[in-house]
Amino acid sequence: MDNTNLLINIVDILINLDKYLTDIIINYGIWAYLILFLVIFCETGLVVTPFLPGDSLIFVLGALAASGDINLIAIGAILMTAAILGNICNYQIGRYLGPKVFDSNARFLKREYLLRTHYFYEKHGGKTIIIARFIPIIRTFAPFVAGIGQMSYARFLFYNIIGSVSWIMLFLTGGYFFGNIPVVQKNFTLVVFGIIFVSFLPALFTYLSQKRQKTMEQTKG
Repeated sequence: MDNTNLLINIVDILINLDKYLTDIIINYGIWAYLILFLVIFCETGLVVTPFLPGDSLIFVLGALAASGDINLIAIGAILMTAAILGNICNYQIGRYLGPKVFDSNARFLKREYLLRTHYFYEKHGGKTIIIARFIPIIRTFAPFVAGIGQMSYARFLFYNIIGSVSWIMLFLTGGYFFGNIPVVQKNFTLVVFGIIFVSFLPALFTYLSQKRQKTMEQTKG
């Protein structure tokens, strides 16, 4: 299979999540839970897999739970566990690699950058970990950077649990209550892209707010 066909197949799977998830659940039974655990774990736990589906996948699982194809309580507990453990794994990787990389004091990896990152996460890390949960790609790197910045583990774990549980509950219950509405089912592709778009809004608002604040400061200066 060449790269073009592989890319087409990946896009097809992401767009038609409802169809493929049903097939996975039917064909793999209890192993489907393990597959779903690994997808969410890797999407948030490994910096090399930010492309895996997150929000849309959870939404579809909520719809399947409403249809009786999968157990809501079981899949909710599994996904929450995967999200929490994924963040912990990513944090530990960053915490292990950070000092080793920045100790070299290379041109773009100066020790002072590490200290600044540490200061930022000690001051703003809590809300950063929670908000990042709802932003694709960003949520993959936030715990990694928190580890690099040596954010205190107890504080990280507390906000990690809050963010992970909130994230899963929001999209799982959203799919449970709205995923099987006829208009949603008929336009599921648009719904998936809509979920992805909405997931990026917090980052967009934060960027615009910071840009506006910076402009106001420059004007006053």
